[in-house]
Amino acid sequence: MKNGSVRNRAFGLSMLVGASLFSGLLPAAAETALLNVSYDPTRELYRDINAVFAEEWKAKTGEAITVRASHGGSGAQARTVIDGVDADVVTLGIPSDIDAIAKLTHKIPDDWRTKLPNEATPYTSTVVFLVRKGNPKGVKDWADLTKPDVKVITPNPKTSAGGRWNFLAAWGYAYGQDKDAAKADAFVGQIYKNVPVLDTGARGSTVTFAQRGLGDVLPTWENEAYLVLQEFGADKFDIVSPPTSIYAEPPVALVAVNAERKGTTKAAQAYLDFLYSDRAQAIFAKHHYRPIRREAAAPADLAQLPEIKLFKIEDMQGSWDEIQKRNFDAGGLFDRLSRAGR
Repeated sequence: MKNGSVRNRAFGLSMLVGASLFSGLLPAAAETALLNVSYDPTRELYRDINAVFAEEWKAKTGEAITVRASHGGSGAQARTVIDGVDADVVTLGIPSDIDAIAKLTHKIPDDWRTKLPNEATPYTSTVVFLVRKGNPKGVKDWADLTKPDVKVITPNPKTSAGGRWNFLAAWGYAYGQDKDAAKADAFVGQIYKNVPVLDTGARGSTVTFAQRGLGDVLPTWENEAYLVLQEFGADKFDIVSPPTSIYAEPPVALVAVNAERKGTTKAAQAYLDFLYSDRAQAIFAKHHYRPIRREAAAPADLAQLPEIKLFKIEDMQGSWDEIQKRNFDAGGLFDRLSRAGR
């Protein structure tokens, strides 16, 4: 991303070349390195996860390990893996991005969601609203985002999982009112008429709203909203939790072909398994994600995740193949809204 950002540090996609060191005739083991290709808002999360995993791996195996992370819009990140980035694991923002890697490269098995608990989703999230302090535009629910004087900052759903979750959350809210898909389509169109700029990733939209000062409301994941409060001050912004929002599932998967070729399968699988451990689940909650095992999290962290009525978009639109095709593939709803001038 361009511009400065909330703790916005670019993580290069680097490869570690291990050199064997010899002492007499006995080589010392080279340090294992993994590459986790992830999505935009997880920079701070995986910094903590990776450090704790490396500590546990060293304690259990005696081996040093480095986990490097790459971050960007989830759709764009999926494309880098499709184009050849040598990821050992992917931890992306939406199931359709991992489906795309599986279909186009066959480096991930088609049944990847069966390989880990909870359909390969170690934590969940939802979309809330970040507004200016005092909520001057009175944003309380999704319908308020259609008001002509409310400018909405949201990333491009073509490149960002956060953008897709925002899009689907708005659609699902409208559909839930009277089960009319055409009305829901029109409702989303009204919101996008209020979107002045589409950044490529969720962190870019955070920068646009919090640092550049554009817009009245930022629909975003809970973790990103809390990060803005921490970095810029709770005296500048408020978090509004709508009564209803979407059940967001950011999944993970082993890039099996890459890991097998690199000889990292054991370590990469252990890394994914670690995401379901007590320590990792507590870290998710600390970073304002919703752990799937709440008992592992600190009560104070759970208290910051309010009760919201959550819906699953699959219950409304079918499989992720159908969701992707209907909304985001070429000629889908987003394209039609864009051609109509949003």
